[in-house]
Amino acid sequence: MEYDFDDQKLQERVVLVGISSGEEGEGETSLEELAQLAETAGAETVGRVLQNRESAHPATYLGKGKLEEVKWKVWETEATGIICDDELSPAQLRNMEEALETKVMDRTMVILDIFASRANTKEGKIQVELAQLRFLAVRLAGMRKSLSRLGGGIGTRGPGETKLETDRRRLHARIGQLKAELGEVKRHRQVARQQRSKNQIPVAAIVGYTNAGKSTLLNQLTDAGSLAEDKLFATLDPITRNLRLKDGQELLVTDTVGFIRKLPHHLVEAFRSTLEEARHSDIILHVADCSNPQMEMQMYVVYETLRQLQIQDKVIVTVFNKADKLLEETALRDFSSDYQVKVSAKTGEGLDELKEILAGILRSRRVYLEKVIPYQEGGKLQVIRKKGQLLSEEYTEEGIAVKAYVPAELFAMFF
Repeated sequence: MEYDFDDQKLQERVVLVGISSGEEGEGETSLEELAQLAETAGAETVGRVLQNRESAHPATYLGKGKLEEVKWKVWETEATGIICDDELSPAQLRNMEEALETKVMDRTMVILDIFASRANTKEGKIQVELAQLRFLAVRLAGMRKSLSRLGGGIGTRGPGETKLETDRRRLHARIGQLKAELGEVKRHRQVARQQRSKNQIPVAAIVGYTNAGKSTLLNQLTDAGSLAEDKLFATLDPITRNLRLKDGQELLVTDTVGFIRKLPHHLVEAFRSTLEEARHSDIILHVADCSNPQMEMQMYVVYETLRQLQIQDKVIVTVFNKADKLLEETALRDFSSDYQVKVSAKTGEGLDELKEILAGILRSRRVYLEKVIPYQEGGKLQVIRKKGQLLSEEYTEEGIAVKAYVPAELFAMFF
């Protein structure tokens, strides 16, 4: 089967295929999310097939009967390919293509494809290509036969066909080169973090399920101007902006890549340097879409991903976003977080309360200081202005009487 379409003009028509082995309705929910992923990648969903079985067939993902059903569905809908809701092994990929005589993709391919189209910065492009090449290195043998059918569409952005056609030696050489480049980026990040630590500026990392409204929240808090769309993985490259609170305290806020169920481990590994921003932060802002019926599952995925990244022992503020979409008053709780607040990043509802929570957290990390500073030590006042929170100052005969909050590690310098 040959495709002569241009990659930019290709509108793929796909049949979604999945396995339901858990709770009732979970398979349908996962397929619905896969449909959103397919749409984000530029494909049109024209059919769905879900099989109830305990686990995927080791050779063909689906059972023989369901394969026949999928083959008929592909013919009936004139689909250009199918997308499986799990990551396929090389053998499963090869066997399914032979049985169905059509292009076969899996969830990981779609996510990698979306990331490839969304990466704008040099770091983002390196991370995406590294993730793709690691994925392809494992599947190179199983995909060689299918290369002749890949004429464009999902799974061919980024490194694309040319990387698939290279031998394993060259592939791993490129992976090594990208890892070295990413290591250099990581060193730059470490220098930046050390500088922030030296300046005593606390950091809050925004994490959450994809499309929970993280970028919209960042924009509302800091006027960041980050792209915010109602799409999965609308933004990929992390953005850090300064937030100045009403009481004068400052906080750096960093947006991170969204999480999703069945997040490919290739992506977790490739984006580890970016996600380390969350590990080195002082506060985790966990954004959850409280209007989504699957909120509890999405929150579980976020906490599991944080656990995998060994991001622990942080002050967590759960931000229940999209409150404007709630049709009725709902009790919202998160027993895994330290603070909870209900907001609408779109309308601004609840943001003042969120800022008050952040201000309180920052104050709790500082020590109250009431001291008369001799005029000859006036430079200490500038230290308070820069690294603490100056509540009041009064010029007296003895010196400058100040009331302030200062970082605990600087408290001793005033005595």
